[in-house]
This record gives sequence, structure tokens and C-alpha cells, in this order.
Amino acid sequence: MIKAFRKDISLIHDIEDAWNDPNHIYLWWLGQSGFLIQYKGKRILVDPYLSDSLTEKYKQTEKPHIRISELVINPSMLPKIDFITSSHNHTDHLDAQTILPILKNSPECQLIIPEANRVFVADRLKIDPTIPIGIDAGESFKLDEIQFHAIPAAHNELDKNDAGKHLYLGYIIQLGDFSIYHSGDTLYYDSMEEWIKNFSPSIALLPINGNDPARKVAGNLNAEEAVRLAKRCGIPLIIPCHYDLFEFNTADVNEFIQIANDQQQRYCVLELGGKLSSTEI
Repeated sequence: MIKAFRKDISLIHDIEDAWNDPNHIYLWWLGQSGFLIQYKGKRILVDPYLSDSLTEKYKQTEKPHIRISELVINPSMLPKIDFITSSHNHTDHLDAQTILPILKNSPECQLIIPEANRVFVADRLKIDPTIPIGIDAGESFKLDEIQFHAIPAAHNELDKNDAGKHLYLGYIIQLGDFSIYHSGDTLYYDSMEEWIKNFSPSIALLPINGNDPARKVAGNLNAEEAVRLAKRCGIPLIIPCHYDLFEFNTADVNEFIQIANDQQQRYCVLELGGKLSSTEI
């Protein structure tokens, strides 16, 4: 079992200590594609998965989701959260066991989702379907100095609903003059670079677990593709994600490190519960 660098109370203390620095952006990796971002008194949870719901669901199937890393925190322990994003409907990006305890403790929290998924999200979370803030590719939501810009994601295709709205999204999270690209789950697609370059992100949060049909799940960028995408888009720093959670669907982060070094692409490999500050970019 991969141990967390920080977890539970230690992680909460680290989050709260950074609260005293309102002039910088802080980001923690919570495992899989989940991150906590803190900026000017606001906290954003991106695609959090903080439960064992998938391990329980697939325990007696041909596709067991055997956890290989520690759970960094029980979601009910998290301090006040202002926004949660979900990039698509797969449980490791939209988990009721994670999101509902957070909404209970942070009733003013706003949930950002693909508009195409509104009915599904409401049903999974058992909430009023008017509650989530739905956006589609090319649309944005803004509150004060924080903006969420939606761009398409291909998981594995650029799938849309009958109304032509995307089922899978990535988000450019703009924090003042600083922006972070969270791709969600995606493969490379034509025009992807143009979407991203419009926002000149300083950080890319990219999956590296690749696309192996033998796993019988939709795929992602692999390490080489993630590095190539960041280089083509001129993104200064990559943080790899979507690995070291489930035994059957992971990647060797050392391969990513080697490729990034060979391509002279800056990166930051975070340990579970580890953080990055905007001062380090």
C-alpha cells in the first residue's frame, strides 16, 4: 500500500496553515485526478474521489478495483469547500460517497458539472437537478476572481448528448491572472491544443495511465502524450495524475519522469497529500 505524505489531521493542518497566505495559490493532490486548490479564501475541489465505493462495487467481478494507495482523508473531515468540479460521470470523478458529506458540511458549496450530465448527476447525488451549475465546452462560470472555462475531453471520443452538449469536459480554472488546466479523462484529439492555448495555463494536471483496451475501461493520455501536449501548448509545468490508485489501471510515474526529463519539460510529481505553491512555478 502506497503511503500518503500527509493525511487526515496532518493534511488539514497543512491546508489551514496555507490559509494564512492569501497572496499565493496552493494545490494538493488527493489521489487519482482529485486536487484541492486554495486561492484568496476560496477552496476548489477538482474531481475528488475520497472513498472505497468502486472497490466495494466491483469486489466480486472480473474487474476488481483493488486500491494500492492510502485514502488521504475522509471527505467529512475537509474544511469548508466553495466549489466542486466534476469532469464527467465516472465514479472516480463523480462519487456520491465523496461529494455528499462535503455538501453536508459546506451547504453553500457550488457544484460545477457538464450541462449534458445534469440529470445523471442529480440522480446519483439525490439532489434537486436545478442545484448544479452546468456548463458546456466554450462556456464559463465566474464568481469574483475565479472562473471555470470548459473545454472538450475525449474519453475515448468527443461524445455529446442529443442536444449536442459534451459528456466529457476539461476545465481551465482561472484564478486572477493565473490559470490551471485540469484535463479530466481524455485522449488527444484534433484542435485540443487550440482550446488550451487560448488560456495560456501555467499548470497542467494531466492523466498518465494511458489507454489499454484490455483493462475494459475508457482510456487516457499516457506519459509521452501528456508531455507532448504540454510542450506543444507551452505549459510551464505538468503535474501527473490518474495513477497509483487501482491495481488494474495505473502507470509507472518514473516513466513519466524520464520522458519529461528527456523532453526538458518541467514537472512536479506530488506525493499523496503533498502540495505545490504558485511561488514554485
